[in-house]
Amino acid sequence: MYNNASSQWQGVSLINQEALQEIQSNFLTSWFEIHKQAQEGTLGPARHRRFRAQAWQDNPSALVSAHLWQLYTETLNRMVSETQLHPQAQERLSFALMQWCEALHPANYLLTNPEALNEAIQTQGQSLLQGAQHFLRDLSKGRMLQTDETQFAVGENLAITPGAVVYQNELLQLIQYTPQTETVHSVPLFIVPPNINKYYILDLQPENSFVRYALEQGMQVFLISWRNPLATDQDGILDASWGDYLNHGVLSALEAAQTISGSEKLNTLGFCVGGTLLASALSLAQANQQQPAASMTLLTAMLDFHDVGVLGVFVDEALALMRECQLLNTKLMSGSDLATTFSFLRPSELVWNYVASNYLQGKTPAPFDILFWNADSTNLPGAFFSWYFRNTYLENNLRLPGKVQVDGQPIDLGHLELPVYLYASEDDHIVPWRTAYASTQLLPQVERFVLGASGHIAGVINPPVQNRRYYWSTEASLPAQFSGVPETWQQQATKQEGSWWPDWMAWLTAKAGARVPAPTELGHKDYPVLEAAPGSYVKTRAVI
Repeated sequence: MYNNASSQWQGVSLINQEALQEIQSNFLTSWFEIHKQAQEGTLGPARHRRFRAQAWQDNPSALVSAHLWQLYTETLNRMVSETQLHPQAQERLSFALMQWCEALHPANYLLTNPEALNEAIQTQGQSLLQGAQHFLRDLSKGRMLQTDETQFAVGENLAITPGAVVYQNELLQLIQYTPQTETVHSVPLFIVPPNINKYYILDLQPENSFVRYALEQGMQVFLISWRNPLATDQDGILDASWGDYLNHGVLSALEAAQTISGSEKLNTLGFCVGGTLLASALSLAQANQQQPAASMTLLTAMLDFHDVGVLGVFVDEALALMRECQLLNTKLMSGSDLATTFSFLRPSELVWNYVASNYLQGKTPAPFDILFWNADSTNLPGAFFSWYFRNTYLENNLRLPGKVQVDGQPIDLGHLELPVYLYASEDDHIVPWRTAYASTQLLPQVERFVLGASGHIAGVINPPVQNRRYYWSTEASLPAQFSGVPETWQQQATKQEGSWWPDWMAWLTAKAGARVPAPTELGHKDYPVLEAAPGSYVKTRAVI
């Protein structure tokens, strides 16, 4: 995807003097204006969301520091925008300065945070003591708590939709869910979640469970629960490759679901990395003259990695080689490393906000199921991660017909002759929506593309009962009408209020077959029930 990192700085031109002088002049003018308004008592609130509390407005010194931090940040950003660098070098410089500015935010320090100072005075120092205890607790855990984790437990109030594990191997457990209606559609739904996270993001609590919603609409649901590998595992999972996850992961589970349900084909759904795995696995099956899927839904998934957004700052040959060398020894990509990386993509919301709240103000974070799930990180086999990083993020090989091969069979996404539904989130910083849209040019039968509000997770987990947010959609044939240009599609799209789930369900129902009596038992003589859902694999914590 990118040339060697050193070449990014060749031909660098420093910011021209005229632009620099203008930036300096604007900075000084704004600096003096801030102090002038402060002396006059006319300085209004700073715009950044972490300055919204009234305590910043009531404390003149803190208010000035808030405005100066904002001015400093805006000035640095403007200087970066005026430099003439290789695009990736400019992105990395901007990312580094963002980290620097967020670290210098006055809310991060006791003496410059009026909210924390007020709290300390009102509690007679107890908030500081509590904050120190929170810091020591997090230090012992090796991570910062973003929610009150004592309020959640997998299998007790998360991932509690009834079902059973009906198949397992060294990579996964397959869950078959208990039908929620007397009759069900004859073609089941088969779900592939990301192996970079645990599956229960799709089955949090009853009121926001994607799985339960599908069941309540009369779907039979099968779902993969990926195993969380540990450094102490000795059964070969640490050497599992991309091909293993396709053959012994997705396709083996899909075959089990076909046998159990008696349906020759299943409607399939992949979320995030699970979507990349699913599309690749179905392409591999196609190369082997098999067509196990009636349709495919991809949620916030990338197949063409031409633009990976802010994650691009971590992508080049040098970083790939460094990680590959590391994983040759450890054989395990740490879930905590991945979680830290994703947190620092949005440090204001996912890092420093909790430094101020947990440590400086001594507050216990509110219970939030999505953040509990987010902290329940998952390790990856080193071989899998190395292959995935190089062939997707670095070299973008999946989009090239036959470039990727598994056991001598080519992966060609253009041969996937099945109807496709694509969903993306407009504020997604993990899978930019325009990159998700690029799949319309790789897959020959995309019937629908929907753009939802919010981000990577909140956009997907948007149950209709809450009647929140909105989504954009069109009725036109995507590739023919819009020539793969996302902005052209966006201009023609219509805004719909509420959740996108009913839109997807209407599309899926047309492909789910006639209604038949719901199965009275789970499993099959060849695939007996092994244990109750959510199973044991999902309860393994990522301890290194």
